Amino acid sequence: MSSNAAAADLASYLHVSDREDAWSGGARLIPVTTPSGTFKVWTKRVGHNPQLKLLLLHGGPGATHEYFEAFDSFLPEAGIEYYYYDQLGSHRSDQPTDPALWDTARFVDEVEQVRQALGLDASNFVLLGHSWGGVLAIEYALAHQQHLKGLVISNMMASFPAYNDYARKVLMPQIDPAVLAEIQALEAAQDYANPRYMGLLMAHHYVFHILRRPAEAWPDPVNRAFAHINQSVYIPMQGPSELGASGKLVEWDRFDDLQRIQVPTLTIGSAYDTMDPAHVEAMAQQLPRGEYLHCPEGSHMAMYDDQLTYMRGLIAFLHRLQAQG
Repeated sequence: MSSNAAAADLASYLHVSDREDAWSGGARLIPVTTPSGTFKVWTKRVGHNPQLKLLLLHGGPGATHEYFEAFDSFLPEAGIEYYYYDQLGSHRSDQPTDPALWDTARFVDEVEQVRQALGLDASNFVLLGHSWGGVLAIEYALAHQQHLKGLVISNMMASFPAYNDYARKVLMPQIDPAVLAEIQALEAAQDYANPRYMGLLMAHHYVFHILRRPAEAWPDPVNRAFAHINQSVYIPMQGPSELGASGKLVEWDRFDDLQRIQVPTLTIGSAYDTMDPAHVEAMAQQLPRGEYLHCPEGSHMAMYDDQLTYMRGLIAFLHRLQAQG
């Protein structure tokens, strides 16, 4: 590509036709109507590509968009327009206290309201959900796939019973029995704020299956996302830790329903993830237009600990979608 062509592509990517959007740097607070009133959720656009607009659904529930910031090092160069988004209850969005709001169907309705506000449609709208965001992405696709161009389910199984079975049979036996007993005793006492609890999880589980680096080497975006988790959302829905689920989602299972999702879908699994990579690969086989990306060096945060595999595979999938028109 000539320097002039590259400059033209860059100018197109950075082009903003909406004056208000330019004024705010792409950040918007979007009003969302709920049974408990109207609240605002935070989004931020990066780049400009009318054919490919990626909305990012973070994990938790109750985590933040921040750990997706690694995408800044890859997606702009690939010409992909993408949107950060803190779900209701998360860091930069309103944080109401009504526990009735922490419901999967209500979150799906929120995503649909965000889609409408951002002007995304089936000609350009790709939804990427990571971890809990993958649950939300699956549920959104089952309810509203007519609005989707494509779907990415990253590091998430389609069945919490299968996830808990994997945790019991594969993950928990890797932890020293005395340490596991102490973790479980703290959970039974609901002593989640005890520093010892997170210390044990970090040293004996998270650095092996969440992000495979020493805790002191975890990147700033991940540390900020962990620091900003809203526990009043996270614990009721997921349970207190990533060592299996025990909240409202404990019986959630959509594996058999994946065959109803007709849009092109990429599932991403990792060898050392808390999520069984064999199950994530089977999800791609269950999906009518599914494909699987395996991260052999990655864990739950494979966008960091197997970064090139993750980013190259994701970008290739998104470019194929764009080429399909």
